[in-house]
Amino acid sequence: MERFQDRRIIVTGGGSGIGQATVLRLLSEAGSVHAVDVNADGLDKTRAMAAEKGLDARLTTGVLDVSDEAAVGTGVAETVERFGGLDVLVNAAGILRAGHTHTFPLDKWNQIITINLTGTFLMTRAALPALLETGNGVVINFSSTSASFAHPYMAAYAASKGAIDAFTHAIALEYSRQGLRAVNVAPGSISSGIVDDTPNQVPEDADWELFGKLMPIIGDGMAHPDVIAGMIAALASDDGKFVTGTSLRIDGGTHA
Repeated sequence: MERFQDRRIIVTGGGSGIGQATVLRLLSEAGSVHAVDVNADGLDKTRAMAAEKGLDARLTTGVLDVSDEAAVGTGVAETVERFGGLDVLVNAAGILRAGHTHTFPLDKWNQIITINLTGTFLMTRAALPALLETGNGVVINFSSTSASFAHPYMAAYAASKGAIDAFTHAIALEYSRQGLRAVNVAPGSISSGIVDDTPNQVPEDADWELFGKLMPIIGDGMAHPDVIAGMIAALASDDGKFVTGTSLRIDGGTHA
C-alpha cells in the first residue's frame, strides 16, 4: 500500500518503541517522515532499520526535546519549510514515572506533565498552521488505557494522558471546519520501553494484586509496537477520513 504517497509527516518519540514502529510503517507506505526524539542513539537505530528495509531515502531525523518551546518552534518550522508543508503529526513522545501518590515528588509530577501533555500541546500548536493549510491535516495523539482504567502508582502519568485525551477532543471540534482531524490512540499491553520498564518504576512494596487483569484476552501476551503503528497508519490515512474527536483503545481486550 502507498496510502501516504506525497504525505509529509512528523513523528515524535521516533527513536524507540511505538514511535519507531510508526516511523517505519509510514515510510513503508510511501510517506516522507521526519522523526524526532531526545535520544540521538535511538534515532540512529531508526535510520539503520529504515536503511535495512530500503526506506531511508524519505526519512530525516532530528534531536528534539518536545518540552522545549523554542526548540519545538524552530524544529517544526524548519521541517515544514524543507517539506514544503505538513500533512500529519504523530505525537508519540512520552515518559512514565511511578510511585506512591502521597510521596510522589513535585519535580517528577512536573516532568511527566511537561513532557507528555505540554510537549503534545507545543508540537500541535507549532504544526497547526501548516496542517490547516492542507485542508485535510491529521493529528494523532497518544493517550493511554491509564487515562480510563485504574493503574495504581501511576496517578501523574494517568493525569497527563487523560488531559491529552481531552485536549484532542477540543482541537478536533475547534478546527473541524478547516478540515483537521484529531484522534487519540490509547495503547495498552504493548511491549515497549515504557511498559517493559514498569516493574522497575513501581515502588518496592507495590501490591501487584491492585493491577488486576494485566494481560490481553487475545494473542499470546504483550503485543509488538507494530500493532499500534498499523492502526496509526489507518487513522492518519484517507481510510480514517471519517474518524475524528475520539479515542481508540488498542489493548487486545485487556480492559474489555
